[in-house]
This record gives sequence, C-alpha cells and structure tokens, in this order.
Amino acid sequence: MIDPRLHTLRVLRSHGTVTAAAIALHLTPSTVSHQLKQLACETGLPLLEPQGRRVRLTEAAELLLEHADVLFAQWERAQAELETLTAGRSGAIRVCGLSSTISAFIAPAVKRLREAEPGVQMHLAAVESDEAFRMLESGEADIAVISPTDLTPAPSDRRFEQEFLIDDVEDLLVPAGHPFAERKSVRLAEAADETWVSMPSCADQEQLFLHATAAAGFAPRIQHRADTYFCASGLVCTGFGVTLYSRLVPIPVEHEVARVPIHGDPVPTRRLFTAVRRGSANRPAIARGLTAIRKEALEGAWTRRNPSAA
Repeated sequence: MIDPRLHTLRVLRSHGTVTAAAIALHLTPSTVSHQLKQLACETGLPLLEPQGRRVRLTEAAELLLEHADVLFAQWERAQAELETLTAGRSGAIRVCGLSSTISAFIAPAVKRLREAEPGVQMHLAAVESDEAFRMLESGEADIAVISPTDLTPAPSDRRFEQEFLIDDVEDLLVPAGHPFAERKSVRLAEAADETWVSMPSCADQEQLFLHATAAAGFAPRIQHRADTYFCASGLVCTGFGVTLYSRLVPIPVEHEVARVPIHGDPVPTRRLFTAVRRGSANRPAIARGLTAIRKEALEGAWTRRNPSAA
C-alpha cells in the first residue's frame, strides 16, 4: 500500500549503514542500494551522502521521511480498523525487550495469551533498548519493553508511542558475610569505597549505575565487568566486588550473596516503558498483547517475589 522504498529509507535511518539495513530487511545490500537509487531518481534529489563507513541522510531525505512517518502511522491505524472487523484472532505478535523483562513478565504474559488464543503466533526476542526500536521500525517486532537511554528515541519521536509501564528498583548486591549483608538497608554513598562490578554491555543498566553513583557523590572503582546479571552475581558471590541488581531478576540459588535495599537519595531505579509503532496500539492482537504484558508486570510472580518492587 505504501512504496516499500520508503520503508527501506526509514530502516536505513535507524541502522546507519546499507549493510545493517539490508540485514534488518532480509535483503541484499545491492537490493537496498538499488531501491534507494531508484527513489532518488524519482525525487530528482540526492538522498544519501557518504560519511565514513556510514551514510548521512540529506535534507531531501529528511523531508521525505517526515511524510513517510505520517503515512506509516496512518497505515497502522487502517490495519487496526481492518483487524477489528475480524476480531484479530489470527496472525502473529512479535515482542522484544530487555532480557530481564522477558524472563520476569513478558514470557509469562505471552504464554497465557498463547493459551487463550492458539491461532495467534508468538515470537519473543531479548535485545537492548536501542535495538528494540530498530526492530519496531523494521517490522521485526510489534511490541517492545524498553528502558530509555541516551541511545533510544525521545518520547516525542513521531515514529513510536511510548507508555510508562513500571519502575524497577535496584538493590545493592554484596557477598554473604559482607558488613552490609545483615543491614535492612544502606545509602548508596556508603558503598563509595567498594570495588564494583559493572555491566557495560547492558546500556540501560550501565547508564543507571553511573548516573546513580554520580548523584550519590562518588565515582565507582570498577575493576570487573559482567555481561549478564547471572555473571555479575557470580562475581559478587566469589568476592570480586559489589553491584547494583534489578529486582526483576532472581538471585541464582547457588550464589551466596545478599540483596540489600538502598534508601535515601538516590534510589537507583530503571523506568520501563512499552513501545509500539505509532498508530498500531489499537490493532486487536497488539492491544491484547499490551494488556497482557501490563497485567503481568503489575501483578505477576516477580512482584510477589519482591513485594517492595511493585
């Protein structure tokens, strides 16, 4: 219904290179290049300029994309109305989100939805928040659960609708036997002299960690780096430092650590949001997916495990 070359240009805007856009669209780089050259010829204006290994959108391309974003949002609304006529009980829902949210409440929500509506196919993917937005725009995902970072689109971005979901409070994770382990709570500033384990591959977690420690008045002494909460807990368990730990994430039973709540200011907290393509929230299957995720996030097993996190 809409020139597919406009979709290619939108995906290129998100991914920055022809190769990355081609991978997201399941096309060859030569096909992507050919589509964009055709589009440039029809507009009579250059759309791309080389910028190192990446490409930069020209003023003409940015203008074209302003109109494309409106067209795609309207097409999502049209699909929502069409699907209402058939009750939206078939097709597929593709959900992506941070790995901690997938295990804590997205997978349980989608499981119940699949049991209630066996005709709807479900697809899940654990990704970082910036990649989640790229998946939404390329059509690889319909619903994302994200935590805003410096790398993610602003709430006002015309391509997406973002809605607050829950606050995920974080605690200080320390080894069993640590002086803080028996405390009911600590101030973050009290851990200023500790050795820290960070998670730089998790952009939202790393940004929260650095902002929180700066607000508490100290620069953390980072000596070890983990790529998952399980790895971070393992490092803490074996005495390599302390870390911030999401209440969404259970502590592995084999790890002898203590989760200590943080009081005062700041209390490190990840703000989690749902995100969809603008205009798509009323598509019946997507609307039911959003409702199921919200219900599980607010009432699911993880809140019973960590009642103070609700």
